[in-house]
Amino acid sequence: MSNAPAFDAQRALQLASRTLEIEARALQRLAASPGASFAQAVQLMLVCRGRVVVMGMGKSGHVGRKIAATLASTGTPAMFVHPAEASHGDLGMVLPGDVVLAISNSGESDELAAILPALLRLGVQLVAITGGAESTLARHAHSVISSAVDEEACPLNLAPTASTTAQMALGDALAVALLDARGFKAEDFARSHPGGSLGRKLLMHVHDLMRSGDAVPRVAPGDSFNELLREMTGKGLGFTAVADAAGRPLGIFTDGDLRRLIERGEHADLRSLTAEGVMHQHPRLVRAGALAVEAAGVMELHRVTSVLVVDDAGLLVGALNSNDLMRAKVI
Repeated sequence: MSNAPAFDAQRALQLASRTLEIEARALQRLAASPGASFAQAVQLMLVCRGRVVVMGMGKSGHVGRKIAATLASTGTPAMFVHPAEASHGDLGMVLPGDVVLAISNSGESDELAAILPALLRLGVQLVAITGGAESTLARHAHSVISSAVDEEACPLNLAPTASTTAQMALGDALAVALLDARGFKAEDFARSHPGGSLGRKLLMHVHDLMRSGDAVPRVAPGDSFNELLREMTGKGLGFTAVADAAGRPLGIFTDGDLRRLIERGEHADLRSLTAEGVMHQHPRLVRAGALAVEAAGVMELHRVTSVLVVDDAGLLVGALNSNDLMRAKVI
């Protein structure tokens, strides 16, 4: 049987509060004075002709992988190289013109220290995030960003907790400063996140999703009501466009229009009607080159589920409904 002490929920809550307070104080201290070295590090990365190569051992390595990913997704080409693997061949991934961002709380990691001379011989710029201002790593670095904390949140003051939080936050601060300096925009972020919701909203255009060609339900204004219904039923979109011979959309007729027409009972013989006589004029239109999210906005604003798609000349080239947008996860 286990000899572990009984769980004390109150103590767990106290330790949780203490951990968050210690880590918050550490970040507040860093926020008070990032220092000139931070700006220098940003400038080194900004003018870098190659990539930012992030290195770190242990928990600092885990933090480093996240920092590299954040940099890469915000416009700064970056990769993570494990220091231990670097001394066994992976150093070949580092090229002249790169900037190495080395992370170590103590600044005395054996694996990092072993490759520092080789890195400097390559002619790379070395930026250090470390809590050891006088450490081996700090002495070799061209720019040193202090991640020093007064204490770890660990009750034993041993497990990296506040120190790794500080490293992570500094990495985020570097990424934010760099994306701002590069003029990085939401559209740029979307291009590196094509599978995410933001990517779909900022990169997906109407022409990517619309029905086109023979899939577009359309009739001429003089077509009979029966022809109109056949076109609606055959294309399965719940509406049909009414367009003239040149392709200009004149109106639209939807399932809802059909229900309202029957409910009013104004026409004893619907077969005598023409498409022009029953169509809803001034249909909602979107340009084929518009963003899909703009089409979603038109549908929401006007409380419709379908729009007609036109080219720059205003000619009918497609059709789009809310189901198309939902399948693409735009809405």
